[in-house]
Amino acid sequence: MTTTTVDKTIFTKRESEARSYCRGFDTVFTSAQGSELTDADGHTYIDFLAGCSSLNYGHNDPDMKEALINHLLENKMGHALDLHTDSKAAFLNAYEKHILAPRGMDHKLMFIGPTGANAVEAAMKIARKSTGRTNIIAFTNGFHGVTMGALAATGNGYHRGGAGMDTHGVTRLPYDNYADGVDSVALLDQMLSDASGGVDAPAAIMLETVQGEGGLNAASPEFIQGVEKVARKHGALFIVDDIQAGCGRTGTFFSFEEMGVTPDVITQAKSISGFGLPMALVLVRPEHDVFGPAEHNGTFRGNTHAFVTATVAIEKFWSDDVFQRELAVKADVLREGLAAVADKVPGAFLKGRGLMQGVDVGTGELASKICGRCFEKGLVIETSGNNDQVVKVLAPLTTPMETFRKGLTILDEATAEVLAEDGAHVAAA
Repeated sequence: MTTTTVDKTIFTKRESEARSYCRGFDTVFTSAQGSELTDADGHTYIDFLAGCSSLNYGHNDPDMKEALINHLLENKMGHALDLHTDSKAAFLNAYEKHILAPRGMDHKLMFIGPTGANAVEAAMKIARKSTGRTNIIAFTNGFHGVTMGALAATGNGYHRGGAGMDTHGVTRLPYDNYADGVDSVALLDQMLSDASGGVDAPAAIMLETVQGEGGLNAASPEFIQGVEKVARKHGALFIVDDIQAGCGRTGTFFSFEEMGVTPDVITQAKSISGFGLPMALVLVRPEHDVFGPAEHNGTFRGNTHAFVTATVAIEKFWSDDVFQRELAVKADVLREGLAAVADKVPGAFLKGRGLMQGVDVGTGELASKICGRCFEKGLVIETSGNNDQVVKVLAPLTTPMETFRKGLTILDEATAEVLAEDGAHVAAA
């Protein structure tokens, strides 16, 4: 096996202190295929992070790669602003045929800057322009990005502190089951119905159906339906941020598909390109498609290379229900594997749904130790939650079952080892 020597000191010398994931996985990765990563020393790791759900179809999918290489070899468009291109047309046709039409959706697609945060920024601006209002209602533990507008809707105080100034224009209310005994939907409706409720009439109500960074809090269909009804009643747009929970992560292409709701605006990014290429878009109902030409723009609005791979992803995985049925089977396997992990940790419990599940082990310290031991044993996995206390599985949706089970076994063994060591330390003390 060929190994590559890489001097890691260049990272600490020249890369900003804002670097994050590399602190938990202190190696130099050089290649990846499917659900596995390989580092410069030739060690292979199972990937249960998948680019934070940006690689739902795995690393270097051969069909997407072939299409992209052919695009490059034929000197096709590499950058096109928002010009008409054949690759954009192919993507739009595939999206309409396999995603929108089967679901009876009339949304238009707006191509914006290539990040999820930019999609959220655009969605918030659409709502404000469409309604003439400024207030956006978001929820506790929501994470919508770290640019200034999106950051105002993000609940995490650490990230909001990075702004260096106050963030405005958002009212935050309790998410589903955030506070014991509190009916969040009824509370929201009551506050908006009361002239002295203290909440300005909203332009939009925005939420994630599963809060990825917030700790895999999964809202019930009743909560999602209730929020939509409140939005309709009070003249607000209903926005679903599907950046992490979409593209099959929760079992269906959109995370809200089986909940009986029709969002006015939907944000997508992460795995929408299918290949890990930067791409984001906003789906908007025609009556709210209110921007004039270039009113929300960006030099990289519409990544031509990402159109190529995204088209393959849609046609390969979403042209029928075979892939979706496979996801349901894997979700059951994941739930079973995580239940075994939770049984080992006093007070631990499962969170999330679909292939966006994890275990709340109580403390960030314990979760970090478990993830650290997993990495030593050949598994890349991360934490989430308000205190980083949730060990979160975001394996590529295409992970072979044998590899999937092997990763879950490593997680189970790592948890047992960490608990045994902590118990020994307690006994020694």
